[in-house]
Amino acid sequence: MTRLDLHLLGAPNIERDGTPITVDTRKAIALLTYLAVSNVRVTRDGLAALLWPDYDQVSARAALRRTLSTLRKALGDEALDVNRESVGFDSRLIIQSDVNRFRELVRRCGESYHSSHACISCISGLKEAVELYRGDFLAGFTLRDSASFDEWQFFQTEGLRRELGQVLETLTFCLSTRGEFKEAIAYARRWLSLDPLREDAHRQLMLLYGWAGERNSALRQYQECVRILNRELGVEPLEETEKLYQDILNHLLPPPPVNIPAPVPAITQEFSYPVQEAPSPYVYPLVGRDKEWEILQNIYISIRLDGRFLGLDGEAGIGKTRLADELISNARKNGAMVIQVRCYEGQTNLAYGPIVEALRSAFTSPECSDKLNLVPAHFLAEAARLVPELEGVVPGLPAAPPLQSPGAQIRFYEGVRTVLMRACGTTPPGILFIDDLHWADEATIDLIAYLIRRLPGHPLFILATLRTDSGKLGNRLRRLAAEAERNGIGRILQLHRLSYSDVDELVRSVSVAEKQPENFAQRLYLEAEGLPFFVIEYLNAVKETAVGEGQSWQMPGSVRGLLHSRLTSIDETAGQLLSAASVIGRSFDFDTLREASGRSEAETVSGLEELMAQGLIREQRNVEQAERSATDLKYDFTHEKIKSLVYDEISLARRRLLHRRVADALVNQLRQRRELDPEAATAAYHYQASGDQNQAANYFKLAGEYAHSLYANNEALSHFRSALDAGHPEAAWLHEAIGDLLVLTGEYSAALQSYREAVDLIGDEGKPLLERKRGDVYHRLGEWDLAGNSYQFALNTLGDDSDPGVRALLYADWGRTAHSRGNTEEALDLVLQALQLSNSAGDTEALAFSHNIIGILMRSQGNLEEATNHLSKSLELADHLGDPGAR
Repeated sequence: MTRLDLHLLGAPNIERDGTPITVDTRKAIALLTYLAVSNVRVTRDGLAALLWPDYDQVSARAALRRTLSTLRKALGDEALDVNRESVGFDSRLIIQSDVNRFRELVRRCGESYHSSHACISCISGLKEAVELYRGDFLAGFTLRDSASFDEWQFFQTEGLRRELGQVLETLTFCLSTRGEFKEAIAYARRWLSLDPLREDAHRQLMLLYGWAGERNSALRQYQECVRILNRELGVEPLEETEKLYQDILNHLLPPPPVNIPAPVPAITQEFSYPVQEAPSPYVYPLVGRDKEWEILQNIYISIRLDGRFLGLDGEAGIGKTRLADELISNARKNGAMVIQVRCYEGQTNLAYGPIVEALRSAFTSPECSDKLNLVPAHFLAEAARLVPELEGVVPGLPAAPPLQSPGAQIRFYEGVRTVLMRACGTTPPGILFIDDLHWADEATIDLIAYLIRRLPGHPLFILATLRTDSGKLGNRLRRLAAEAERNGIGRILQLHRLSYSDVDELVRSVSVAEKQPENFAQRLYLEAEGLPFFVIEYLNAVKETAVGEGQSWQMPGSVRGLLHSRLTSIDETAGQLLSAASVIGRSFDFDTLREASGRSEAETVSGLEELMAQGLIREQRNVEQAERSATDLKYDFTHEKIKSLVYDEISLARRRLLHRRVADALVNQLRQRRELDPEAATAAYHYQASGDQNQAANYFKLAGEYAHSLYANNEALSHFRSALDAGHPEAAWLHEAIGDLLVLTGEYSAALQSYREAVDLIGDEGKPLLERKRGDVYHRLGEWDLAGNSYQFALNTLGDDSDPGVRALLYADWGRTAHSRGNTEEALDLVLQALQLSNSAGDTEALAFSHNIIGILMRSQGNLEEATNHLSKSLELADHLGDPGAR
């Protein structure tokens, strides 16, 4: 019996019964590789279109015949099974592929959830997988005249590299638990070579070197991390990397992980779930996800006292939301409380948008709102910062402390966390589901990270769909998941495309198969390449008509043609509603859609029903809300590409008109609810798209002020800059506000530039304050002369007849800078002037600041008695002001 060995990891190499063979054409190698990796029979037309896309059908099939003849000569007649319709390997042929073996080894390891006690048995298999990976998939091989094959090769390569990274990371951890640090270092270095920007890999190497007694190597690894991050990204290492470096310097290295038997968790309360399986809310059955479904269920069932986090990762359309919905449906059937929110592309500057949605879901649901009565009032007051209407649900809430007070951000986070965790309940564990987390704003990611880190002791399941390949946020999400996995409270579950057998199982499960030719499932698999969304969309498109044997399947670019064929079946009213909905965004509500489209309520209801029947949109509604109001409903496009396609085909003039209608409708609704600030960014976006720059500028400024009040500084910067670009009349104020935010983020050079632009625009009365701010920045940078010049210029601009309290603060600042420069006598003279002006003005703030600076000067001269006297007076005055920041 003939044996065929295909070595595809690295430069391709093919052996027949242990003897290398040479194939004359690159197309023959590509065909053989595609058959081996796909592991299915493939139609002649499918192979011809894949390898000769620029040929007509007759020429392509002729080229395929010649290539098959070349392969027969090289492999022997018994290797291939070729008939008039399809091509595959002969069933008697023994085929060995390093790609398939690599994936099998990874799959076996992935069936167990890795922790310090669960991965030791996988080490030998993972080592074999690493040895097999001698290079990237088909390294150095390409087909310049076949973009389709090159694209398929690219995705195979990227997928295999990701799997190799996971293997190396797992091996590194497993070997660390056994104390085999030298070997772990070798695998960690290869892991890092895949992506030198991964800080977690740098930190792991630092730890391994430290545990192996190679302290100098650990310190050098940190320096290498600093160099690479600075060269490639222009950034400093994360705080946790810096901390690890300091720990190594100070001989405070944490102990290595220990391989211990799996502990038996202590259970203080008994509950059993899931006890029954809910019917699926989807038309088509879930196929190809048995392993992932088992892992998902097991993680949820394992929750007792400590919560867990799971991120479902994969490309768009891979079925992440579908898998999550299956678990949520079963959990709800068994009494679990679920809070379900979604993040949207294009709303990454809308601070805390998903968190606001989660909080509203919590207090509008009867099951959740009853539990909120048990939340302390001061925590509810913090949550009310995001959802002001909460004060109407729970009357008598105390006023939240000032945002500038010490610990305000932690109290805010803790308030939101307490409300969400209490609302979700504990028996059975509640679920907080965040869909498309990679589209979240940075402020939301910060808060989600806070929630995940506090899962121990709180039986909550945080489930998210995400894409860790989505740029900067994707990298951050990957680091967050890695941290959760190291702490034993979370993991990432990677979803892959469906196999041919999965697609065949799906086709056989629905009645559409009866109308189609025998090879329909195979053609569907090749056209969709196993992407679940495309598979389902093809089934929706052809369920009413049979596809002939010789009929070509056209899909130009992506699924654009497919989506067009579905859009043409809707009537004019539904089409107008769909256009208006695409302008609103991925998610939209009934009232905004009705007002923006200009249709009556009855027409809107009828059109929405048609769109739902066609599978273009779906209804997202809370049953209790719907019973209170028939129009209190939200809808969602079933896929982002549908929304994008509809939006792109609206004329520019109509698009502007619809954006204006949406903006006006949104503002009117929010004004009625008295909660304009949280949605100001959305209104600004629509006004800008409508061409109304004045209104856009006003709402961008409002959005920036709101984001800044909630510590979302990056979002605030973006909004203020947008307001400037839109021509807001208060340009000087905006430049100053941008400068203030840049100081907070440590971007001092950019802050100085913003302050300079503000100085050029502002009147004389505002220049002294701006010069003081510039002086403060120069002081932070250690530019003592420039700082002193700024304070002196501010004083000269004010004049002797100005507010003595303001002049006192400037003299105190100038004195502080002189002290930092080493001019003690000058510093003391300046600060004494500040003290004299403060006393004459009776300005408590200036007095407190002046005494504070004098106390610092006295201490530096060794005059501790005088220093104590002045510092005590400063503290007493600060307490009198009642300002914790001043104190």
